[in-house]
Amino acid sequence: MSGTPSPAPQPSQNPRPGAPGRSSAQIRADIEAQQQQLATSVDALRSRVTDLTDWRKQVNDHREQIVKGAVVAGFVVGGLLALRGLRRRR
Repeated sequence: MSGTPSPAPQPSQNPRPGAPGRSSAQIRADIEAQQQQLATSVDALRSRVTDLTDWRKQVNDHREQIVKGAVVAGFVVGGLLALRGLRRRR
């Protein structure tokens, strides 16, 4: 510690968004950039939701898994019905 105070930090030319001391032009530019980023994100989300909720596309993309699931469900239901029939005969 030399006893001399350290110099105060100098404000940068481009203060970070949300920082005090920005000009109205910088604020407007930040708002415009945020609006563009939000619009891009919303478009990407809308496209993703459309793809995920398109049941015909999902059936085409996962046909093998659906068939396997239907076979398993058929065996389970058939087995349960067979057990139920055996219990009634007793």
